[in-house]
Amino acid sequence: MKQKVVLFWFRRDLRLEDNAGLYAALNGPFPVLPIFVYDTAILEKLPKKDARLDFIHTSIAHLQKQLQPLGKSMTTFQGNPLQVIEKLLDTFAVQKVVTNRDYEPYARDRDSKIASFLESKGIEFETHKDHVLFEKSEVTKDDGLPYKVYTPYSRKWMAALDNTGIKHFPSENCLERLLAYDQALLTLEKIGFSEASHRAPAYNISNDIIDQYEARRNFPAVAGTSKLGVHLRFGTVSTRKMVEKAKKSNDITFLKELIWREFFQQILWHFPHTQTDCFKPQYERLEWRNNEDEFKKWCEGKTGYPFVDAGMRELNATGFMHNRVRMLVGSFLCKHLLIDWRWGEAYFAEKLLDYEMASNVGNWQWVAGCGVDAAPYFRVFNPTDQIKKFDKAHEYIKKWVPEYQELNYPMPIVEHKMARERCLEVYKSALK
Repeated sequence: MKQKVVLFWFRRDLRLEDNAGLYAALNGPFPVLPIFVYDTAILEKLPKKDARLDFIHTSIAHLQKQLQPLGKSMTTFQGNPLQVIEKLLDTFAVQKVVTNRDYEPYARDRDSKIASFLESKGIEFETHKDHVLFEKSEVTKDDGLPYKVYTPYSRKWMAALDNTGIKHFPSENCLERLLAYDQALLTLEKIGFSEASHRAPAYNISNDIIDQYEARRNFPAVAGTSKLGVHLRFGTVSTRKMVEKAKKSNDITFLKELIWREFFQQILWHFPHTQTDCFKPQYERLEWRNNEDEFKKWCEGKTGYPFVDAGMRELNATGFMHNRVRMLVGSFLCKHLLIDWRWGEAYFAEKLLDYEMASNVGNWQWVAGCGVDAAPYFRVFNPTDQIKKFDKAHEYIKKWVPEYQELNYPMPIVEHKMARERCLEVYKSALK
């Protein structure tokens, strides 16, 4: 007779503590089988030394290490998640499948198919809110419509938080209810990948980082940011705990950054077309130059603008780029070179360790002027002035572009004044 179990499907929530879906599964009447599926539809789009996959693999190994002293284990699979679940039905009498919600279009479509399949078998597909504090239409305007501007959204979000408080889910107290399914974890090699050349940085959410965030966050040579992005992306930390800690600071700048993340999540939920299309449709009329040679130079950090080049080289070498510099390189691509924001978004999607579709699309559309609450199209960052403001001693530039004062450093790919005027002309004619 098959054993009755509940499947808990780990996805972007790779932790045992304060995990909403895991808590719900463990507090039911049946033992819980914890699984992770390396989804082949996602894997086939990744380079063979993908640092994010490396991070996921390492995080799962960490979960396993936590479970082994309890005589429990993770079980990993490679394949189509629907087919993996279908096969598990042959081994176990699965009572329900529990997971935490994912708001990206691919995940929504995948989950809808899985829910339909399970329903046809009389099995519940139970999903929980875990990745954000407020989702979907939980923070809307008074008329129920979604916010398209950050500031009023953030006010309503904070008011909602004050009203509801933060509820935690201490799932780590019930781990004895997990099943140990005797199967070795899949290695990177087994799923067709190898170890990446760089690893995700450790995060730092000390009181000093949070309290000094506003004062330090714009200077890339200063260790003033948390490096939390990749950990939030894959859920190795609890968003609720991060918000709780940020809320205790007298400086709410760090908290506001966490709210930006949720703002873009709800934009992608309500407007999934923004994954590929401008939020403001009139911007689709823009006549991008899309010069492939210039795009290659931008990708390689060889534009002749040291601040831009430093950012791109940091990204290529580490999978990270300072947020201030992300704005500059994005603006430079779209406005100086008139290259479609989607090209830049795709390159960041390939390289960024903390890549998250909602934030990446939202921020790229912001710099291009075509998104929600966007920078006006006539705001064109001057790459040289940005150095004076944010890297006056050239510390960041010296680290990543040591040859910037040498004869072998390339001449600027485009002259700033001309590029600015060209940009304004192209944008104006498209937006008539």
